[in-house]
Amino acid sequence: MNKHYVIQIGQRLFQEGLVAGNCGNMSTRSPSGFWITRSESYLDQPGDLVFCPIQGAVPRTASSEYKVHREVYQRTSYQAIVHAHPPHTVALSFGTDEVTPVDTKGKFLCPAIPVVTGEQGTEELAASVASGLQHAPLVIARGHGTFAAGASLEQGYLLTSLAEYSSKILLMRVPDKR
Repeated sequence: MNKHYVIQIGQRLFQEGLVAGNCGNMSTRSPSGFWITRSESYLDQPGDLVFCPIQGAVPRTASSEYKVHREVYQRTSYQAIVHAHPPHTVALSFGTDEVTPVDTKGKFLCPAIPVVTGEQGTEELAASVASGLQHAPLVIARGHGTFAAGASLEQGYLLTSLAEYSSKILLMRVPDKR
């Protein structure tokens, strides 16, 4: 995985407020596993990436969400995953099983965003995210953050950014009085 490319995507996520501090992580698939950002790394300066095999022991320096990434790669054909913490999107995840964008771009690119459950770093979260990503390229882990998957990190970033934009529109929308 090209480290400069990872930094570029991480900077975009940080500049848009989609991650804060050392929250979030990214990975890309390789033939025998995946490369993931380090635990506690800042996505705009992630340092060295960590290789995780698709099965077996994982280095302790790997992101705490490696289980989610591994499960997604085992169950889908996605090539990259971006996990972020967009605040407006997370806010909408409470009390619903799906966020439905109302803006044109959101309806076109991600007409329904599933909300899944599971605590951070758990097998439960890994299973629910992987299951959700089998039906949509983006899911929201309730109260936690988004997982966006695609052919590239850029695609994951774009879906994450779009989800946050659509969430802002939903939260600012004036109720229909018809």
